[in-house]
Amino acid sequence: MYAIYADADCDVTPEIAKQFGYHLISLPYIIDGKEFYPYETWKEFDYKTFYAMLRKGTLPTTAGLSIAQYTSAFEPAFQAGQDILYVHFSRAMSGTFNAMDLAVKALQKKYPGVGFYTIDTKGIAIGGLNIVMEIGDLYLQGKSIAEIQEWAKTEVDKFATYFYADNLKFFAKSGRVSGISATMGTIFGVKPLIYMDQTGQMVSIGKAQGRINALNKVLEYVIQLQDHIGEHRVLITHSDCLFLAEKMGHMLKAHFGENLAITYCVVSAVPGVHCGPDCIGVSFHAIHR
Repeated sequence: MYAIYADADCDVTPEIAKQFGYHLISLPYIIDGKEFYPYETWKEFDYKTFYAMLRKGTLPTTAGLSIAQYTSAFEPAFQAGQDILYVHFSRAMSGTFNAMDLAVKALQKKYPGVGFYTIDTKGIAIGGLNIVMEIGDLYLQGKSIAEIQEWAKTEVDKFATYFYADNLKFFAKSGRVSGISATMGTIFGVKPLIYMDQTGQMVSIGKAQGRINALNKVLEYVIQLQDHIGEHRVLITHSDCLFLAEKMGHMLKAHFGENLAITYCVVSAVPGVHCGPDCIGVSFHAIHR
């Protein structure tokens, strides 16, 4: 059997990785010059403390991995002669994949005949997690890499992610969202609405006044775009505002029925650096992103 890999930037926890058989790759965030690797520096994400720190003014940064770190992650599978399928967060959002490419090129020269394949989820946080879990299902069913790649050709672009930013200063610092006016976040109560587009980038598509209106706008997007929503996982994520995530869940079930398969998630540390606290997002199967 081939080896499958995913990364913590897709909100994959060790528990989720174990459930599907993924090897987990951790990318760092940096506070006061110190690097923290999720599930390596610490084993459990204390998200309340993390987001409280951000609310008090801490602005962490993020970084990619080195060639040596990618080599260390992948070499055990290469040594074992196992092909690798790596399901990763959006390549368009990070230069870290340049280092990955160089590491893999060297490993394939050292271990000829071992295949290395990737699937770009074109997402981050739950936008990647939903696809990671779907592919995990296929892996457990015994599907080949070729079969999963064929699935991904159409299905990756059918998992939509819509969310709102509660405080624009975090996105403004990271520069990860296109289409956001620098002044939008200075207007009291305005919540920019954002989605992951087909290139794997975050794009602002509108705004709402206040959190409840923002939740209603997200619901409108889900209603408009959903495709057989009841046959797939619906992921609702929050960055330390569970009560709002649960309200979003109640709104979705009021429209689609109580049997809607909702999973609540917490925005993991590295994506959380960019979005900041009090954000809500939904990932669902759609006609398009």
